[in-house]
Amino acid sequence: MRRFSAFVVKEFRHLGRDIRTVLIISLIPVIQLMLFGHVITMEIKDAGIAVLDPSKDEISTSIINKVLSSGYFRLETEMNSVTEIESLFRKGKVREAIVFERNFGKNLMKTGTAHIQVITDASDPNTAGILDNYTRNIINTYLTERSIGKLSVFIDVQHRMFYNERLRSANMFVPGTIALILMLISTLMTSISITREKELGTMEILLVSPLKPIQIILGKVVPYMTLAFFDSIVIIAMGYFVFHVPVHRSILLLFGLCLLYIFLALSIGILISTISKTQQVAMIISLVGLMLPTVLLSGFIFPIDNMPKILQFVSIFMPPRWFLSALKDIMLKGVGLGYIWKDIVILISMLIGFILLSVKNFRIRLS
Repeated sequence: MRRFSAFVVKEFRHLGRDIRTVLIISLIPVIQLMLFGHVITMEIKDAGIAVLDPSKDEISTSIINKVLSSGYFRLETEMNSVTEIESLFRKGKVREAIVFERNFGKNLMKTGTAHIQVITDASDPNTAGILDNYTRNIINTYLTERSIGKLSVFIDVQHRMFYNERLRSANMFVPGTIALILMLISTLMTSISITREKELGTMEILLVSPLKPIQIILGKVVPYMTLAFFDSIVIIAMGYFVFHVPVHRSILLLFGLCLLYIFLALSIGILISTISKTQQVAMIISLVGLMLPTVLLSGFIFPIDNMPKILQFVSIFMPPRWFLSALKDIMLKGVGLGYIWKDIVILISMLIGFILLSVKNFRIRLS
């Protein structure tokens, strides 16, 4: 037992001298708890809505005020026609539109019945379902309060889900899966492939060969670029034919976006390989640094608007956020380049930035 105790004490001392391991063991649980605790929530606050109220009477105004005072919604704009709804949804300005019938208050007082239509952007089915339930509950609460001691009234709330009438979850997870798989394949495999050459000592042999450094890097990434692009075609085809996920816009625009994202992921993989000495380090950086952010901070599962401001700020620097936003707009909403140009400009800027960092680090390693 003395020998065993001495061995255990020695291991604790060795662990105490390894500051990096201690930091990983102590900080990662705290970071993960804080991240998951703030991100994983089904509550939605300050969702942008549009209102069409042609009657503008006391009752319709009271309902709108009650909806806005709940804290779940924020009035983004007042519409003049229902034809504005789709344009607002395509621009991503609003998540829901509430449409009152003409003479809403008069009809309710005269016949005891009036109609409201709730139209929701269901490109994110989870968020759409939650917002629809919030609106229904608020209107039902208003009816309960108004009917106390009075003749009961009824408001017929009709709902419609734009871009995903049946709230099918496949419309959410297929685009998200594309973003996740392309990022992991392109980044992880590229970083490991280049780092393997460094770890085995064959990178020096390649560098003294007639091939230029840029040719070596391109030779390493082209196979993975081809594989990732093939995977994107397979996933989109399976989503369309097996899961019936619509593709409402040009296939060329869709695949052009995927190719841009693959180039960006490859540039990240190259950057990781320039700062990693072993395959294990490259794998940890790729998985921990990219997989969790892709799932949690891209809007894949949890709406970004629900997150704390600091996490919303961090998500700005996550390429999957912008790729997934543009991908959903193309596949589900059928928008063109005029609606997603901002996402594409951001992705191109990130691509240039990562390439410049990779070249700089690569030169430092060579010198």
